[in-house]
Amino acid sequence: MEVKLWNDKREREMFDNFAELYAIIKATERLEKAYVRDIISPQEYELECQKLIAHFKTLASTLKDTVPSIERFADTYKMECPAALNRLVVSGVPATVEHRATAAASASTSAAAVAECVQNFITSMDSLKLNMVAVDQVHPLLSDLYASLNKLTILPPDFEGKTKMKEWIARLSKMGAADELTEQQARQLHFDLESSYNSFMAALPNAGT
Repeated sequence: MEVKLWNDKREREMFDNFAELYAIIKATERLEKAYVRDIISPQEYELECQKLIAHFKTLASTLKDTVPSIERFADTYKMECPAALNRLVVSGVPATVEHRATAAASASTSAAAVAECVQNFITSMDSLKLNMVAVDQVHPLLSDLYASLNKLTILPPDFEGKTKMKEWIARLSKMGAADELTEQQARQLHFDLESSYNSFMAALPNAGT
């Protein structure tokens, strides 16, 4: 005896769409696993994933009244597809696109941190040249420089600039705000700043290329 799942053309179309949605979710899950296991190249993965995401968005829009929750749909039909749901519902872009965006954001953040360090180095050295040698003038500049150096993850913990700035900040903290560096101290600090700046520039990736 044949069992009919639908009573009219509208219901038949709805079930056809359900079947298509089910197939897209299953296909995406398999694609995600293939990419993670390095069975498929990133280029092939991205092309196929973009197609599935486009089909999914179109179908999800069509079914928004009958399937308000894709997660509930997957649960109803006992679909164990966490990677597909993350890709289709949460992310909405291929993993390769996400990785490129993350890398670009990281590079942008690093570039900003490098620029901040350079600015703080130059400001500190210029201030000494202008004979700004009072503790309450020098201490904030060195503190800003030390903080900016610590933001840059490409520098090792024992980086020369960090060590020297930490020592100078500790030395200044023991002095009064109105105290001034002697000519010898100011000269030594400027030398340490210049030496640290040169080491900093040398430590940057592709420095000098």
